Amino acid sequence: MSFGMFCAIPLPKHVWDDKCMNLILAYFPIIGALIGALWWGVAELLVFSGIHIILVSAVLAVLPFFVTGFLHLDGYMDTSDAVLSRRPLEDKLRILKDPHTGAFAVIMIVVLFILQFAAVYAVIEKGEYLVLLIVISVISRCGSAMSILCLKTMTQSGYANMFRQDTGISHKIFLIIIAVLAIALSFILSGIYGLIVAAAVILGFIGAMAYAYKEFKGVSGDLAGYALVISELCGLIAMGVII
Repeated sequence: MSFGMFCAIPLPKHVWDDKCMNLILAYFPIIGALIGALWWGVAELLVFSGIHIILVSAVLAVLPFFVTGFLHLDGYMDTSDAVLSRRPLEDKLRILKDPHTGAFAVIMIVVLFILQFAAVYAVIEKGEYLVLLIVISVISRCGSAMSILCLKTMTQSGYANMFRQDTGISHKIFLIIIAVLAIALSFILSGIYGLIVAAAVILGFIGAMAYAYKEFKGVSGDLAGYALVISELCGLIAMGVII
């Protein structure tokens, strides 16, 4: 269920059981591990193939968005459009749910792609510790799931309210354990560099979510996607700068 919800890769068989609804967010970081492993595998393959670094960087910059069916990118655009409008809360909420694409969404998607491409280019140019792409994908999704489970949700956010039903402390502890394991793995794989990258993802998520939460007085799937996209960008930038 979690794979079908958060990943666009086709499944041979898709089963939906409402009794397992409370496990969707708990398994979100596991989906992140699969997406991150694919991201890393494609990166290693493209680097090994000798394809020009610009083309490799372009493919890897957009790959995570394609794999997720642009789900989180949609949240990033909607949230950017609403918060940058600088209007009253009611207007922001209306813009957030508006299916039309606004000017601020277009501007911010261009900014995102430029920074994402530049960060990936720097990472590929050095070609070290590419396995940290898995860590970035896992930690960002731990933050996304925890934000929905722990923060006040918007009343109009159907998915966020639905996914947190029948969840409890055990779900939160599970997510914390996964995040700790991801951080430990990043240290094992690349030492202090891995910890810095993990910290960049965490701080990026906290900063983005705090800003959006303050603007909307609640959290939703769109806001969680917005913070996820920004946190992964922060992780990539950290990789490009320090490694």
